[in-house]
Amino acid sequence: MEILVEVRTAIRRHDLIPRGVTVVAGVSGGPDSLCLLHALMALRDEFGFSLRAAHLNHQLRGAEAEADARFVADLAAGWHIPCTVGSRDVASLARAGRLSIEEAARHARYAFLAEVAQASGSRTVAVAHNADDQAESVLMHFLRGSGTLGLRGMLPKSDLSEFRLHPSSPALAAQGRGLTLHPCQLIRPLLCVPRGDIERYCHEHDLQPRFDRSNLDTTFFRNRLRRELLPQLETYNPNIREVLRRTADVVAAEAELLRGATERAWRASVASESDTAIHFRLAEWRGLPIALQRATLREAIRRLRPALRNINFVHVENAVEQLANAQTGARVTLPQRLMLSVGYTTFTIAPVTYTPETDDWPLLAAPETIPIRLPGHTLLPGTRWRLEAAYLDDWQDELFANHDPWLVYLDADSAGHDLSLRARRSGDVFHPQGMPATTRLHDWMTNAKIPRHLRDRLSLVMAGEQIAWVAGYRIGQPFVVSPGTRRVLRLAFARLADSPTR
Repeated sequence: MEILVEVRTAIRRHDLIPRGVTVVAGVSGGPDSLCLLHALMALRDEFGFSLRAAHLNHQLRGAEAEADARFVADLAAGWHIPCTVGSRDVASLARAGRLSIEEAARHARYAFLAEVAQASGSRTVAVAHNADDQAESVLMHFLRGSGTLGLRGMLPKSDLSEFRLHPSSPALAAQGRGLTLHPCQLIRPLLCVPRGDIERYCHEHDLQPRFDRSNLDTTFFRNRLRRELLPQLETYNPNIREVLRRTADVVAAEAELLRGATERAWRASVASESDTAIHFRLAEWRGLPIALQRATLREAIRRLRPALRNINFVHVENAVEQLANAQTGARVTLPQRLMLSVGYTTFTIAPVTYTPETDDWPLLAAPETIPIRLPGHTLLPGTRWRLEAAYLDDWQDELFANHDPWLVYLDADSAGHDLSLRARRSGDVFHPQGMPATTRLHDWMTNAKIPRHLRDRLSLVMAGEQIAWVAGYRIGQPFVVSPGTRRVLRLAFARLADSPTR
């Protein structure tokens, strides 16, 4: 295989390098990265780009790692290529983030490359993953129980912002402070080149790569897979690496179709989302094909836990099975302290400590009874809400146009003048509009599918000892406006623009 031909073809086929850009090449000093840097150097005039090398010392191998850094810096200087050398304490990052050394090194490496690109005004970062790396990645993801996105392997070009980097990265810290990080593409020009061809290229061009002894350490999962499992599989099929690479190509193409379908399913089934919680419409989600049910759950986990690289199939499948027949109140454990909670018509994926947002509801924050001014405004303590009360003599047109759950019309004579606000109490009874008799308020709330977290804080409008209105839900039957009503009491909750009243 002629590597320059392959790299040239990859650049053109996948539009890897726009003209005029600076390419930041990650260079460890090993054969793959030396081959990458040398090949890009040979093609830079043809494609009109400039080069910068970037090397990260992971501080795991002492003097050997320092020698690698000096080697890369000297090599880049000899080739007249600007070079940035950095250092990160990967062991400390692993401990702080509860990550494996492999995963911590990955976080540190990509974060460093993003930082170098940001500092140098580059929007293209090149890494030296090759065809054998691709085969190993597909097999590794398969063994871990990955979904389609894992089995597609690595892509020739991807958005670096999609990588799940540890939040301690200076680049991410800058982003958290509101600084703008420009888009950056991660490219893999050697992804179709086998490792053997890379080693031959280094020999032919008299490149003298460094040797990293940690590549022999089979306590690392990828090393064990590379040195033990793949050779064993080759006894069953000598072309297993090519089979895995073809699998990645096929799955990558099909994943693009699934991505589009997932985006449509997401829009159809997600009721709302924030940085802390995603709410799905249960009926719409259940109507999806199982492949899209799995895909939307994976997408929800990915959005809420961007640092989570591998989402276990078992978690997703358990959630799918539970949601098929889940009753209200059911909960399903998901990775990294996420919890799936089933409501009456929705289900929510959020951290186990999540408390649903109630800022847009006039809920009572205190247990006391609050007298209602008739007519007038009554403030709800500790909230941004007030209750506005007014008597209407000419009310027919306004009454029949009401579609606001926070606005109600009561028969003023039935309601009387002793109205108050309070939350529910043990033993409360309620005669809901349209029902023949009173019932326990607890039972009615359950049958009305009022979310459990709202029940103890809903505003009840009391007429003496009777419930005249469960705010937002139902009027009490004795207070319904009828043809014989002479005067109407209009009650409406309105949100204040200023700070909460205490």
